[in-house]
Amino acid sequence: MTNIRLSLALAVSEQPSNLTRLVLDGSVRPDGIDLIPSDVYSGELIWRQLRFAEFDVAQMSVTALLMLAERGNSPWVAIPVFPFRSFHHTRFQVRADSGIESVDDLPGKRIGVAEYMMTAAVWSRGVLHDEFDADTDSYIWYQERLDSIGAEFGYEPPGDVVINQIPAGQSIASLLSAGELDGVCIHIAGHTLLDRTGTSVDAMPTMRPLFPDPTAESARYYQKTGVLPINHCIAIRRSVLEAHPWVALNLYKAFLSAKEQLLAPSRRLIETYFQLGHLPIQAQKSLPSDPMPYGMAANRKTLETIARYGEEQGLTHRRVGLEEIFSANTMDT
Repeated sequence: MTNIRLSLALAVSEQPSNLTRLVLDGSVRPDGIDLIPSDVYSGELIWRQLRFAEFDVAQMSVTALLMLAERGNSPWVAIPVFPFRSFHHTRFQVRADSGIESVDDLPGKRIGVAEYMMTAAVWSRGVLHDEFDADTDSYIWYQERLDSIGAEFGYEPPGDVVINQIPAGQSIASLLSAGELDGVCIHIAGHTLLDRTGTSVDAMPTMRPLFPDPTAESARYYQKTGVLPINHCIAIRRSVLEAHPWVALNLYKAFLSAKEQLLAPSRRLIETYFQLGHLPIQAQKSLPSDPMPYGMAANRKTLETIARYGEEQGLTHRRVGLEEIFSANTMDT
């Protein structure tokens, strides 16, 4: 049988820890499919998919899929493969001279964000609200993107949220340098069709993390909630699955194999630390077999959390069910 040819786009160069890279470079090949690969920055990729539907298979924002599903007849169907995960609220940076010592000091402050409705920002606001009772609607937001993902939906933020547009000749980094912003929630340190900050705010000498020890805060949050935030999944063109329903599971298995191959060296390295006594042997029993699981069963709570945030923050008008965005034949994974 002749393989089918599908175009594939992932954000591997942007995300060094992206677990899908072995599929993009052809090291792992899905059965029955020949992939035509592209490496694209994630925000630009999502915008291009929503506007032009360029690729058959691509990394896609979970919140974008929730918004599409609510509107009905989404052209994309997801599989539970999650390329990149992060504790986004710990990425919050503030100017050292801003007077911000904790989350409690953020109301009324001028906060930059690449795009207000981007999934990483949704996670950051949701976690700050859940964990610290933060009123993120009281922050004065400054959005960098002019051509935004939200504009593809006609998205309007809640009426009581103040969002200022950063002019084309400026950026989050330039406003921070000028003292015209107090902090930044999420920024993209690169130049894309959407983003122009072009530098990592974290490296600016005037900036410091909102959480003095981001790793400790990440561990605290995860140990309390069991949630490792999911930004993106893999989405397939619906018309492809209507013609070839087997594509969803064949791709799922390929991405799963790629992840296992990437994580295997880390597991072997950790085992050496136990053997040498650098890590206590009793701690070995508490290590998860897979810290970055794919599939629905291991990720249902996390996915339901971002669906709740979507409703609470006004991206959707109801709680969208996971079965509305994921392929039916992957729901039991």
